[in-house]
Amino acid sequence: MTRPETAAEVFDALGTDYEHAFRTATAQRAALTDLLAALPPEAQVLDLGAGTGRPTAELLVAGGHDVTGYDVAPKMVEIARSQVPAARFELGDMRELSFPDGTWDAITAFFSMLQLPRAEQETMIGRFATWLKPGGLLVFATVPADVDGVDIVFMGHPVRAYSFTTGPLKERMRAAGLEIVQEDEAEFVPDHPDAGPEPHVYLTARRPA
Repeated sequence: MTRPETAAEVFDALGTDYEHAFRTATAQRAALTDLLAALPPEAQVLDLGAGTGRPTAELLVAGGHDVTGYDVAPKMVEIARSQVPAARFELGDMRELSFPDGTWDAITAFFSMLQLPRAEQETMIGRFATWLKPGGLLVFATVPADVDGVDIVFMGHPVRAYSFTTGPLKERMRAAGLEIVQEDEAEFVPDHPDAGPEPHVYLTARRPA
């Protein structure tokens, strides 16, 4: 059995191939368009699992917002800094981050927790809720599936995947004190020879004012 690769290993290897494969994910751009319409001017936005900086940080910066992105893959941080110089990108594991209560107007996390065990995903959702300002928004995307440590191949790389189906995910957001304000589902096929169709869910949740 091939050892599952860490997130840093997978995304260091994929680099801009990941951006290319997901560039036509219209549901992600729609979620970002809705977020841009809801943000106050010059909002402070945290992008977790920032990848190459595109499309998330690039679109938010273009909208006049202050974006700080974190990624576990050094190659991704390097690419993002070159592609979206107006944003800040740092190397870091989201599980090791700490911010004062009410720091961010918005937090985005697109498909960045699929290699985190479920208990750690639940912990992170609780932290997101406290890191947001009152009225702040979390935009979260994942592959909704009842998987708890399942070995799969993602774009040619062996990974161990963890996720919740949509209902339990929403329950955990509500338990953290967040209000679900939008839910969208899509099926997407990454543009990569080793990729197949994926169900996606996009949830937007608000920390009550």
